[in-house]
Amino acid sequence: MPRPIAARRLHEIVESVEAAKSVSVEELAERFGVSRETIRRDLKALAAQGRLDVVHGGALKRGVGEPPYAERAKENAAGKAAVGRLAAAMVEPGMVVLLDSGATTHEIASRLAKTPPKDVTVLATALADALMLARAGLKVVALGGEVDADDEATTGPDVTATLPRYRVDLAFVGIGGLTWDGDVTVFLRGAAETRAVMLDCAARGYFVADRSKFGRAGPARIAPRRPPAGVLVDVAPPARLEAGLAARGLACLVADGLGALADRRPRTD
Repeated sequence: MPRPIAARRLHEIVESVEAAKSVSVEELAERFGVSRETIRRDLKALAAQGRLDVVHGGALKRGVGEPPYAERAKENAAGKAAVGRLAAAMVEPGMVVLLDSGATTHEIASRLAKTPPKDVTVLATALADALMLARAGLKVVALGGEVDADDEATTGPDVTATLPRYRVDLAFVGIGGLTWDGDVTVFLRGAAETRAVMLDCAARGYFVADRSKFGRAGPARIAPRRPPAGVLVDVAPPARLEAGLAARGLACLVADGLGALADRRPRTD
């Protein structure tokens, strides 16, 4: 039986999730004046009761979240691989490249590891990607931060505080979903803020997404100060989505089946 203070905290956590649809471990720890480990235990207990869903870095209202990483990696794996090849083809010798963590960005890292460009430096948050790229002979900077065991990546304010120290040529950032009106979303506010900083620190920044993200909506928008260069996708999106992205200054770059840039023709569907 939870003590009165803990029980009240659990109740307020559920209320926060219901109202905002998503909360982060960090904001809850600050709000209640407890450690992040305490909040993680609270969230796991509430998830076991079926009152919320635990995700990378926080919790979501039931039914709002995305599948676990292992499931996302399997969903449209060929599409993710095509986007990965297209992104890797943009990397030129001497560049500094920033890679977000995620299933699609992992495909970018895999491609770079197979054919390492000369004198490229990669800034990475995903631990497995950083190690794979370093073993392939690339110069790698593993961005410091708290390690999320589920995503096997660093996260939090230490990551965003580190980014302005680097000159970044290309940034590739994953997403949770693209709404039909062109909003680029994720499932936690902290994740949205981190990705916005990643894009803002790069000369050219791209969202990366396969078709499984079309029509999905997370509760948090990714809102960098200036529009990124575009969105890399595996197939041309429906006209409504493409128009919504264009209205936000985002061009769609579509990979063909081999990961090259496909011919873009107007869609009327």
